[in-house]
Amino acid sequence: MTSLQQLADIAGARIVNPPSSDAPVTFVGLDSQNVEPGGLFAALPGTRVHGATYAFDSAAGAILTDEAGLAIIQQTADHRPVLVVDDVRAILGHVAAEVYGQPSQSFTLLGVTGTSGKTTTTYMLEKGLTAARCKVGLIGTTGTKIMGRDVATELTTPEAPMLQRLFAQMRDEGVTHVVMEVSSHALMLGRVTGSDFDVAAFTNLSQDHLDFHPTMEDYFQAKALFFEPDSEMRAKRSVVCVDDEWGQRMAELAEAPVTVATTGDADVTAELVRIDDQGRQRIQLTADDTYEFTLPMPGAFNVANAALAAAVATTAGVELAPFLHGLEQAAVPGRMERIDEGQPFVAVVDYAHKPAAIGAVLATLRGQVEGRIGVAVGAGGDRDSSKRPLMGAEAAKSADFVVVTDDNPRTEDPAAIRAAVLAGAREADADAEIVEVSPRGKAIDALVEWAQPGDAVIVVGKGHEVGQLVGTEKLHFDDREEMRRAITERQSRA
Repeated sequence: MTSLQQLADIAGARIVNPPSSDAPVTFVGLDSQNVEPGGLFAALPGTRVHGATYAFDSAAGAILTDEAGLAIIQQTADHRPVLVVDDVRAILGHVAAEVYGQPSQSFTLLGVTGTSGKTTTTYMLEKGLTAARCKVGLIGTTGTKIMGRDVATELTTPEAPMLQRLFAQMRDEGVTHVVMEVSSHALMLGRVTGSDFDVAAFTNLSQDHLDFHPTMEDYFQAKALFFEPDSEMRAKRSVVCVDDEWGQRMAELAEAPVTVATTGDADVTAELVRIDDQGRQRIQLTADDTYEFTLPMPGAFNVANAALAAAVATTAGVELAPFLHGLEQAAVPGRMERIDEGQPFVAVVDYAHKPAAIGAVLATLRGQVEGRIGVAVGAGGDRDSSKRPLMGAEAAKSADFVVVTDDNPRTEDPAAIRAAVLAGAREADADAEIVEVSPRGKAIDALVEWAQPGDAVIVVGKGHEVGQLVGTEKLHFDDREEMRRAITERQSRA
């Protein structure tokens, strides 16, 4: 049990309105309405309003906030204890970890960061570790799983109180290994402080999130918080893919990293042996020994992801032979996911929503079929607008038919977003046929109608997502459902 005074000591906080008796704190949360009675409400400064504004109506027994939050609380008749710190986010992870009994020290914690491949690599790790008889928890973009059971969460990397609560649940259920995606936002906002990572892994870096990070260098430095020897968020060991220049820089920055490569020398290397007609890849992996295994997922980028997953596993002390057997069963929702309704062309849905990722998935399809390639592509609203024309250009350079459509427009004008993607596609000086179709369902119809036997079509951007954010609403929309519907309707007319 943790007392308020102990939390104040950990946070370096002063206590305003000290309690007459120091009851234990067993809950910490950011949502004022969901804090359990007697728990600790962490009131953060927001972009529009300070969280302390909502403190008075909370059932919390105490409040953690900054000086601005304290001033708001003191304007009310609230006399509950208040822990006051300079920066709530900087210490929130440590406070939450203490409240929940330092749960990440009870299992092996593996984190994966980078621009592309985080989700795929964590799914590979889950499959491989499970095959190696580990009890695995998974946290990431597609949600949270505890030994295969889905647990609802919203963010790629949950906020610190929810993360530590999940860790405690996993610990209590006997999980031995937790695999999680660690986003740059999570690192910058301190969501993983207080988490005891055994291994940190780096996939790659390409343009993304420049609405949050001013430059690519800032984006890299955010990721580097997971690897720098003097960072409080660093892991005990580092595994870095050095296939790109950002990975090479990260390997130089990290302390004694295990390096991974699909081209050139590294501690762990992977080489493609052959590809069968279903896109399955036979891979030779060299680590402590040489192994061969078959990866059911296509794409050169997945060879790198598999090698990185294997390197993380062996760095964590897991036997590679059973782990690689598990990789042979790996599949990731919405990542190069094939839609098969008996049609005479390849249909795929993928999450690619960055220029480099779009180029990579289209190159993979180009290597799998002899026919033409078609793609439906859009860009998200209220996000990095500079990548929109780059996404259009990648699509036009790599495909024969490009359908520019809506992604998640959020509060922006969908037509303006499409115009930016179209401009990039048309300026790419490529031979692709380019059309604009909205809404997204009609764009998928157009893509399917265009396809002929031997072609391949792909819808990129949303992958596993089952909602489309339009204005402030989330409407049901699943690219996989829409692709199946479009194919079935076409077949019914044949």
